Amino acid sequence: MAAFMQRIRSGWNAFLGRDPTGQTAFYGEIVNGSSYRPDILRYSRGTERTVVAKVYNKISVSVASIEFVHARLDEEGQYSETIQSGLNNCLTLEANIDQTGRAFIQDLVESMFDEGVIAVVPTDTDFDPTTESEKFDVLELRVGKILMWYPSEVLVHLYNERTGRFEDVKLPKSAVGIIANPFYSIMNEPNSTLQRLVRTINNLERMNTNTSSGKLNLLIGLPYTIHSERRRQEAELRRKDIETQLSSSKYGVAYADAAEHITQLNRPLENNLWEQVKDLTAELYNELGLTQAVIDGTADEAAMINFYNTTITPICNAICDEFKRKFLSKTARAQKQSIVYFRDPFKLVPVSQLADIADKFRRNEIMTSNELRAEIGKKPSKAENADELRNPNLNQAKDGSDQDPQTKTDDATNKILSSLNNVSEGDAQNG
Repeated sequence: MAAFMQRIRSGWNAFLGRDPTGQTAFYGEIVNGSSYRPDILRYSRGTERTVVAKVYNKISVSVASIEFVHARLDEEGQYSETIQSGLNNCLTLEANIDQTGRAFIQDLVESMFDEGVIAVVPTDTDFDPTTESEKFDVLELRVGKILMWYPSEVLVHLYNERTGRFEDVKLPKSAVGIIANPFYSIMNEPNSTLQRLVRTINNLERMNTNTSSGKLNLLIGLPYTIHSERRRQEAELRRKDIETQLSSSKYGVAYADAAEHITQLNRPLENNLWEQVKDLTAELYNELGLTQAVIDGTADEAAMINFYNTTITPICNAICDEFKRKFLSKTARAQKQSIVYFRDPFKLVPVSQLADIADKFRRNEIMTSNELRAEIGKKPSKAENADELRNPNLNQAKDGSDQDPQTKTDDATNKILSSLNNVSEGDAQNG
């Protein structure tokens, strides 16, 4: 109850209490409705009709499958524990009333690809992040389009869930996550590979539309010259007569005079646009670290590892760095708080190799038996040593330390040899 009252007193919303003021809608008022989901991403520049949409979707889904968490690090900068905060809830469970954490990350990446630079706005926080306050927790996040840039502020086109409309909000840069596409020069520059590909595909579609528009493209050779105005009028009447016959006929049949010659011009248009599309697509794949096998889901482990290292990792780093810089205060960073991401390494492992990898992880004391069982969807074991991080191939000594069986055998052998030496020395002295 105390936390709720604290949020009422000092909470902040991006759409309330701002200048210039606009129509503010609270719960209970009549707000706009829509027959389609208004907050969903719609590509610009005709990208949704091209092969580029497949690239956007594949990369964004791959990034969304990675786990982003608000974590605490140890003294060596390694992951120590997950912090159960509002920001972590946005990243893992619910970013806002319309999006889960994964849907938010996918929306972020697709919008970043389409726009080049996007804004991630904390629409609800427990303290006002626009002030000098060092303490605030993010409760809701949304992706917005940056319309204008100012020295210390940005004008963001952002969806307001209270009114159901997109609104323009001016916010300080210090309170907004501004994430640029790591592949901006490849995807968003006017003469980049991707933009050239989009223009070429649009030209190809336009030419295909014109070719298949239903026109006959006929030349009619009349048996008389049309230099005079009267002859031109007769030719126009003859053309309209043939058009009327073709349009009103069930099978598109018309008659012509024996002296008239009809020539059809709608031959297939030969051009190299399709070859350009294929060349630009291959060039784009190479620059982004993609292959056709990655796109259609048939890539092997080596190709997928290269895809994650060259394409997914730079995007994840850009997201984590900006979130850590804007949504974690200096005090929080000094307390070893950070935004980190994890990728499940077992997703790319074939079942035939999983047992061997699990054995190596246990012997090298990387994961326990129950941790490995959780990765393959099995319930935790109730065995006493199932949660112990130790090599099961080592015998445990009475003091609790691990002892190699070979080492134990060698110790016993050394004791026997030592006893024989003592007996030999005693016989020599008696002799």
